[in-house]
Amino acid sequence: MPNRKMGRASDQRTAMLRNMVTAFVINGKLETTTARAKEVSAIVEKLITAAVKEKDNFTTKEVTVSAAKLDGKGKKVLTTKTSKNGKKYDVVDREIKTKTVTVDAPSRLAARRDAMYWLHKSHDEEGIVINPVNKLYDEIAPRYAGRAGGYTRIVKIGARRGDGSEMAILEFV
Repeated sequence: MPNRKMGRASDQRTAMLRNMVTAFVINGKLETTTARAKEVSAIVEKLITAAVKEKDNFTTKEVTVSAAKLDGKGKKVLTTKTSKNGKKYDVVDREIKTKTVTVDAPSRLAARRDAMYWLHKSHDEEGIVINPVNKLYDEIAPRYAGRAGGYTRIVKIGARRGDGSEMAILEFV
């Protein structure tokens, strides 16, 4: 998808762009060179367009789930069982619950998988795992539902001190 080579081998360039696209979707803002900002912007625009198109293309259904019982502190509840030969052992106590889950339509699933190519899971400051694909579909796509393109803006901020490269801030509109 990218056009510019940016002085890198293709695997390095793809890895760099994936990291930048992920950081931009998670944080909503990115400071980088103008050429990189234009590449990231083109990728993110296509991802948002697909997400807006598929944002309501799913159904919900009830599923029975077997889950471990938890005590007040969030630890699993253990019960002691005796086997046929008389040995005692601990078993995690389980409970059956019904849970409502969303089931993606085939076209939405394909669009989410395309987004997974560019977006990879990350961690925030507390170490909590963030899935940027969920953020893209649950937060960003509904925000731009009525808009026909132009989801990002590039603001040029001048030359970098070290090498004089033109710098820019990429942000959501």
